[in-house]
Amino acid sequence: MTIRDLCQWLQDLSLPTDIRESDWLFPTIETVHVLALVLVVGSILIVDLRLLGLVNRGRPVRAVIAERLPVTWSAFVVAAVAGSFLFSSKAVTYYDDFPFRLKMVCLVLAGINMAWFHSLTYRRVAEWDRGPPPAAARIAGGISLVLWVAIVGAGRWVGFTT
Repeated sequence: MTIRDLCQWLQDLSLPTDIRESDWLFPTIETVHVLALVLVVGSILIVDLRLLGLVNRGRPVRAVIAERLPVTWSAFVVAAVAGSFLFSSKAVTYYDDFPFRLKMVCLVLAGINMAWFHSLTYRRVAEWDRGPPPAAARIAGGISLVLWVAIVGAGRWVGFTT
């Protein structure tokens, strides 16, 4: 069984078919997905700008991250669930779509960047918590910012190609 066959099987299930054929289900789920994504990107933006040393310079990095992390993860779960429902409704179309693939690659890279930051750079946050972030933190924040802009852009591009 190929990935394409798996996508076909998925989109032929009853819930994805209902989403695809309904006049209101797809747009409602898409609205939830976009609103959750706004919360994800907005909360990540606050952290990234602090890591870049552009905003909240007087606030400890740990405090900024501690405040934003619950919002980020909660909204991410909602966006991922809603996005999965959207994907399932046209899985073959999305699987073949370059902007969708670009979005997924950037999402994986953003996850790797976050894991790298938290496992290496953030471990020593006590040393730079109130001061200017080290180069590794600024690089992680910059990469994150670029990747999330790309994720949003590619996601919007999907709307014009599927």
